Amino acid sequence: MAAVVVPAAASAANVQIGVTKTPLVAPTCPADAQGVKCTILLTQVTAYETLGDGVANPDTIKQSGVISSFTLGLTGTNLITPAILAAKDQAYGGPPEAQLTALIPTGTAASPSYRVVAQSEIVKLRSELGQVAEFPLTTPLPVVRGEVLALTIPTWAPVLAIEQTPTQFAYAQSRAKSFETVKVATKTGTKTERASSCSTSSTVNLAQIVVGELSNYTCTYPGSRIEYSALEITTPSGYNGETRKRAAAKR
Repeated sequence: MAAVVVPAAASAANVQIGVTKTPLVAPTCPADAQGVKCTILLTQVTAYETLGDGVANPDTIKQSGVISSFTLGLTGTNLITPAILAAKDQAYGGPPEAQLTALIPTGTAASPSYRVVAQSEIVKLRSELGQVAEFPLTTPLPVVRGEVLALTIPTWAPVLAIEQTPTQFAYAQSRAKSFETVKVATKTGTKTERASSCSTSSTVNLAQIVVGELSNYTCTYPGSRIEYSALEITTPSGYNGETRKRAAAKR
């Protein structure tokens, strides 16, 4: 009996998802990016890193298993004052919160899209502002090789490190790129430019919060890093999507 059980148990391992050589930090605003230029918030969106320390797609699951916890770098109250907290809560539907989302790719390299296959519980973040905080999951999140582990922000969260090296860091959001013609003020008058929707605030909540939901990911943001990672406990070979479906049916 022991000879059968021990090898299966020994094949499990702890794996860090999204961890590269640069440690997670609580984001701050650079000296030349204060005020409205301090774009450290993710708001009502699902996102994943396309590039981390030059590593492509560091949030991709390489071996099936379960996510037991995740870690966030959260900006502190030295930047987010009580007045700002209240304003953001009102603007984005509540206090800062986050959850993990397992995505399966359905699009192409030129037009990426992802469908939600599983999600963790939502965690509240306010009490952890100013820290690199770990959040254990009450119910581990099953993940399958080839899926992408994204971060969903149903409301808002201060988790973006900005002004990073564009060739080393980038992330994508659950929104589709479109273009519109806008007029821009210049010293001599106005000029017409073609503007991308990726640089404007969305008027709707784009967070993927329903299993099965499909979204385009054609908006990418070089030079920014999402400060998140996760701890996976891998499972023996043979664990797959059908195994996950059976496990989910029991919950």
